[in-house]
Amino acid sequence: MKLSLLAALTATLATALLLFLLRAFPFLVFSKKEPPAIIRFVEKYIPSMIIAILIVYCLKDIQVTAFPFGLPSLIGIGATVFLHLWRNNSMISIFGGTIIYMVLNHFLR
Repeated sequence: MKLSLLAALTATLATALLLFLLRAFPFLVFSKKEPPAIIRFVEKYIPSMIIAILIVYCLKDIQVTAFPFGLPSLIGIGATVFLHLWRNNSMISIFGGTIIYMVLNHFLR
């Protein structure tokens, strides 16, 4: 299905407006008062929970009885932790750990 130029521009504008409103919503709602306790809880604990879920997801398919024994995943996780503790920069740790994992996974398979 081909969109006309007007339809494509309308869809783009609607998407941009919705994205802007979604991003601005927390600032508009909580700019004048303290956030509720549930929001403070989410802000404090959800990032750690998501990281734990991602680690479990990354390790779920490791076969410890066959070569490479999960080494790319374990070294990638270790590298991510090391890079984050060393540089305290999420982007460096995420990209660095991913690159190390991808290189090891390519050469050890």
